[in-house]
Amino acid sequence: MVTKNKELNIKTDKITARIELPASKSISNRALILNALSYSPYDIQNLSACDDTRVTLQALDSNDTTFDIGAAGTAMRFMTAFLAKTVGEWVITGSERMKQRPIKILVDALNSIGARIEYIEKEGFPPLRIFGSALTGGEVHLNGSVSSQYISALMMIAPFMIKGLDIVLEGKIISVPYIEMTALMMEEFGAHVDFIKNTIHIEPQDYQPIDYVVESDWSAASYWYEILSLAGKGEVFLNGLHQNSYQGDSEVATLFEELGIHTTYMSQGVLLTSTDITAHELVYDFSDQPDLTQTFAVTCCLKGIPFVFTGLESLKIKETDRISALINELRKLGFVLTEPEPGKLEWNGERCELSEHISIKTYDDHRMAMAFAPAALFHSISIEHPEVVSKSYPNFWKDFEKVVQ
Repeated sequence: MVTKNKELNIKTDKITARIELPASKSISNRALILNALSYSPYDIQNLSACDDTRVTLQALDSNDTTFDIGAAGTAMRFMTAFLAKTVGEWVITGSERMKQRPIKILVDALNSIGARIEYIEKEGFPPLRIFGSALTGGEVHLNGSVSSQYISALMMIAPFMIKGLDIVLEGKIISVPYIEMTALMMEEFGAHVDFIKNTIHIEPQDYQPIDYVVESDWSAASYWYEILSLAGKGEVFLNGLHQNSYQGDSEVATLFEELGIHTTYMSQGVLLTSTDITAHELVYDFSDQPDLTQTFAVTCCLKGIPFVFTGLESLKIKETDRISALINELRKLGFVLTEPEPGKLEWNGERCELSEHISIKTYDDHRMAMAFAPAALFHSISIEHPEVVSKSYPNFWKDFEKVVQ
């Protein structure tokens, strides 16, 4: 199917909106796995409608032995671990991009504690053949800078392991809020987790089924902070967000205080209002919130705020190499970004000539589409493959066009 590019040219100087955000993808995907592991009779309430959650739900409800999870990285990692402890022979595969995303770290860890997983095509990458069985458990050592999804996948199945599991994280630990989210949700489902310094300790134990409601997505909220910050006037109410959230991306509220947006927490959600505050430079370590990087890179460039972002090591193995993608696409908008060392992205204010026709590639990455859409407040742009937003925020374009056009 050929999808038309989305042409955007926003003519407004004030944003006023009330937005029904999607449910949290991160919480939804964990809740589905924990719900299945607890043999719960309840359905998860307010599940995300995004692709990642949909394919996880389909896989868990399926009687098949082969699962195609498309481009859903979270589903690939969580389901690989889930199937490794589920008796049977399974095959899990995905899109061509998914077949280029490494999974060796998780497979090696699982195989070291009793799993039997083989590569069907290229060593270190999906598709996988999984011979599910009871897992011995024990101790695994992982580099702390790997994707937190590998760690969370191991954590959630750890209570089923004969010896339980100790995960020893070495070096700098990134995405800590996502690890803590997994631990807190496991606790809600009745499994105790000790996360002390660099070690996660989980004893053999049983999960307990509970009636679970998913909160709204702070990652999705970031694009509304960006839109209002770039517009410079107005207010936006985002329904279903909580101040005391499990989501590390709730830090977006604090960070955008420096970019002209104040957050008021209310019983039903949060109210964003524009202010006159503008930072002269933004220096931040995104180790705990890597998914916010694109939002802040685009916002800072368009507001003329130089930045130094670190802690971006995991961006290389996301839906695309997000650092390269940002450098390439922001150049089209006239900004010269550099990657002085792995995991670091900078803009010192250097500019270049605008592309004559600004067509933003999305690289099969939902966050590229949503982070660049607000650039239409400054330039006429075209977003290639706009349908990629279905991965996390299926109604994004409806909400976006309702507000800004």
